[in-house]
Amino acid sequence: MGLEPPPTTPSSPTARFFPCKQCGAKLQFEPGTTLLKCPYCSAENAIEGVDERATERDFEAELARLEGAHTSETVDTVQCNGCRAVLTLAPNITSLTCPFCGTNIVNQGRAMNLILPDCLLPFMFRREKAEEAYRKWIKSRWFAPSKLKSQSMLDAALKGIYLPSWTYDCDTTTAYTGQRGDAYYVTRTVRVGGRTQTRVERKIRWSPAAGTVFVRFDDVLVLASKSLPRPLAEKLEPWDLKAATPYKDDYLAGFTAECYTTDLKQGFVEAQGKMAPKIDAAIRADIGGDEQRITSRRVKYSRITFKHILLPVWVSAYRFNGKVFQFLVNARTGEVQGQRPWSAWKITSAILAALAVIGVMIWIFSR
Repeated sequence: MGLEPPPTTPSSPTARFFPCKQCGAKLQFEPGTTLLKCPYCSAENAIEGVDERATERDFEAELARLEGAHTSETVDTVQCNGCRAVLTLAPNITSLTCPFCGTNIVNQGRAMNLILPDCLLPFMFRREKAEEAYRKWIKSRWFAPSKLKSQSMLDAALKGIYLPSWTYDCDTTTAYTGQRGDAYYVTRTVRVGGRTQTRVERKIRWSPAAGTVFVRFDDVLVLASKSLPRPLAEKLEPWDLKAATPYKDDYLAGFTAECYTTDLKQGFVEAQGKMAPKIDAAIRADIGGDEQRITSRRVKYSRITFKHILLPVWVSAYRFNGKVFQFLVNARTGEVQGQRPWSAWKITSAILAALAVIGVMIWIFSR
């Protein structure tokens, strides 16, 4: 059997080979292990350096480098005309099928300057286990049509994809102004239906507040792919980011890697949005009292570092009543998120049942 060329990966513009030492076939990464395995003769090759840890890169220094004359390495990519996903190219490939939408793509590659991956989370679940997780997910869908469990059919085999993402670490210093609200209670006498009643009312005494809070952030995750429905992809969290291993081509053998479409700078803007609630919580805790108002905040970000990390996802779709619904499986935890049909009859019945219960409770209390 002749040697087959391995895929070109984000960190390997020049093709690398992963041939089996016994039969010459192309090795594939075996999920849940640190091995490359031959699908034909089951020979195994160990991946070296699996105990190494991923390191952070300086955010400001990387932005300056990108703006300079020497940018990142050039990677051959192709863009799907259907869903606009940007994929890395394997050498000697004249056509391929988009793993996201199934569109046939003719190889008209282009060169792109990209920040190469620093690390990744290797696939932990094999395809068979991901399919099992999907079947359990289908069976647990409340308010889905009754026939969904028996008539939903996989539209295609699950495809293993590495999704590009950024993680950011930074220190934040936030100067704020606001108001502190302290509760107090007053007793009032009112006339209701000809009767005199006493009521206790809660009131707030507001006083000015100002100060500075310091919050440290670690591994704020931002998905850098727009190919999958963002709400579904984000619900695959949490990811065990501390288990990330330094990037090696070996882990991509047999899988597809998508290129990022949200760049490093845009990603940090999204990360700031994710940091904001925690900063506000720190401000409210610093103000104290029973209620708080934040009137202004000035956030300074310092010691910013980042990692370009690849996340493993099984992607596929199922067909029901002539429609196709996409679903994703976190290849580390087995978490499934997907599109699903709804049963109007079940939802209506549940609403009517809830209203009936409420009506009975009102009748009981009124008695």
